[in-house]
Order: sequence, then structure tokens, then C-alpha cells
Amino acid sequence: MNKYNVCVYSGSFNPIHNGHIALAEYLVDRQIVDEVWVIITPQNPLKPSDTLINDNLRLQMARLALEGRKGIVVSDVEIHLPKPSYTIDTLRFLQSQYPLYGFCLLIGQDNVAIFDKWKSYRQILHDFRVLVYPRNVATTTEHLKYPEMQLLTDAPTVDISSTDIRSRVKSGLPITGLLPDAVAEFIAEHRLYKN
Repeated sequence: MNKYNVCVYSGSFNPIHNGHIALAEYLVDRQIVDEVWVIITPQNPLKPSDTLINDNLRLQMARLALEGRKGIVVSDVEIHLPKPSYTIDTLRFLQSQYPLYGFCLLIGQDNVAIFDKWKSYRQILHDFRVLVYPRNVATTTEHLKYPEMQLLTDAPTVDISSTDIRSRVKSGLPITGLLPDAVAEFIAEHRLYKN
């Protein structure tokens, strides 16, 4: 019996944008996986925390952005797991809760360079399929450090970043077309990213 394949797409999604959505849809539409679970992460131990907004606000924006999209689920599982949040712990927890599912991990190519700093990174490579999507900041051969990783060479690369969106909001510049209208309205209504 083939397992139901679920891709764990973890991130701060601060905020979620059209690039995130295009990538999740690509994985489902191309039948690389059966489902994508967009997992809102609390503070990443390897990233600065000064611009990260409340977990629940990011969760609400992700739900607004992905509502009604077939094969894409928003999850708050990491918000409820012990801190700090490590990918290996999330993957093991999910595998224990859903033993009939096969989980894989999606990471950006920029993360390959620091993958050896991740907790139990060798165990992740051994136990889970790791999919790598190209990012403008990395070379296309970086993933070859880990032959177990699968580079998604035809994945959509959308030149949008959450950092740029936050900067545009703070400067009063438009964010139309960078994220779903419902998310833009949520940001405006809650006055997010203004300071």
C-alpha cells in the first residue's frame, strides 16, 4: 500500500505571500505530493526575532490566503510543540500521529548551506525525503552537498519576499499583487508591520 504523501512546508510566513502559495500549489498540481501542510513556525532558532509578529496573526493570514485551495492545509502544530521548535521534532511528532502518512520536508535552497546546523540534520536526511526549491540567493549546485536532497528544478521562482512586503508596508508603499487581497486587508485592518 502506498503511503499518503504529505509535504511539510514550515516557515514564519511573516506574512504569507503569492510566492509561498505558488510553490504549495505546484507541489500538489504536479502530484509531487498528495498534500502540502503549511506549518506556521514559532521563532526559528537560527533567525533573528525582531520582526516576527504574533503566531496567531500569522496563522490567520495563512488561513485567509489558502482557504479553499485543494490539497493545501494550514497547521498550527509547531505552535503547540515545546520550544525551541526544531524540524526533526515536528517531523517525528507528525509521523507518530499519522503513521500511515509519508512525510517529506520542503526547504529553500538558501537553507542547504546551513543545513548542517539544524538539529539532527543527518536523521532528517535518513528518515525523510527532503525537497529543495530554488531561491535567487543560492547557486543551483548547493544541494549536491547532500545527494539525498531532491532539487525541484522546475518549481516556480517568484521574486517576492516577506521582508520586502514588511518594508513596503512600513514605508506606506502598495503591496497589491504580492499577496492575496484578503491578507493585504488583514494587514491593513490590524495595522501590522507599521513599526
